[in-house]
Amino acid sequence: MDSAFSAASSPTGIGIRLTEVSASEANDPRALLYVIDRMAPGSSMSRVVEVSNNSLSSQVVACYDSAATIVGGAFVGAEGDSSNELTSWMSISKQNLIMKRGAKAKVRVSFNVPSDASPGERYGAIWAEIRSKNTGSGIVSINRVGIRVYLSVGKGGAPASSFDIKSISVKRNIDASPELDAIVSNTGGRALDISGELKLSGGPAGLSAGPFTTNLGTTLAIGESEVVRVRLPKDVPDGPWDAELTLRSGLVSKTVSARVTFPPVGEVRPVVIQSISPWAVVALALAGALALSVSTLAYRASRRRLHARRRGAKKH
Repeated sequence: MDSAFSAASSPTGIGIRLTEVSASEANDPRALLYVIDRMAPGSSMSRVVEVSNNSLSSQVVACYDSAATIVGGAFVGAEGDSSNELTSWMSISKQNLIMKRGAKAKVRVSFNVPSDASPGERYGAIWAEIRSKNTGSGIVSINRVGIRVYLSVGKGGAPASSFDIKSISVKRNIDASPELDAIVSNTGGRALDISGELKLSGGPAGLSAGPFTTNLGTTLAIGESEVVRVRLPKDVPDGPWDAELTLRSGLVSKTVSARVTFPPVGEVRPVVIQSISPWAVVALALAGALALSVSTLAYRASRRRLHARRRGAKKH
């Protein structure tokens, strides 16, 4: 069976994508890909998804919801139409679509949260699936694409999203490719999908390199920590380099810098993070504002002394 979470229609086969986003999440790029809404107990909402048939023939497409979990830094959809608490709150308007080649269809997914639902975040998926049977072997091939659902339940606004880059290390893999690993902790109240890039500058002979993207699919459950990896091409020199790592999830972004040198194969080397903390930035801003205020007061005092001397000269 082949399963994938698709943000848009795939070039071949079938595709699925969200066609509407809640106003409160309109600026969050994750909301264009996944259902990440906040709902109060006893409330209802719906989302419309578009299913497309990009295969070379007509297809019967099954649409359904299923349970999901976050395990080992990955968002994992359950096999088939397995249920959990979230799926008991979901319903699909069209469960079977007969689609011609190139056709598109809209499907409404409704969410009805019971009034006694406890606070917390639930996970699920919205799937579009096609099946084909090999007449010779009798083996059934299942292909499906899905949209993740991160549904936060509770009164008031959604919990804040936040993460920390705890540490960085560098190494060379057995194939001699350099790698930078960052341990990232979810310190907020929502699950996160981490992505980002690494830029290198100030290298040997003034070289720069990158940006190099992080490994795909790193999902951080609430309170969990995972390793986010950036693997570089083999021909990247050992260094030293000025490294700048930027990670983000939706609207939350963190950047750290460090001086790194990639070690020989088999050695892992911890790196000292050199980024300025938010409090240091605030302190620098306050110091700058104070210096500006002192300079302004000194300038005004100087102007007053100059005017006084001029008035005295006119009297004589």
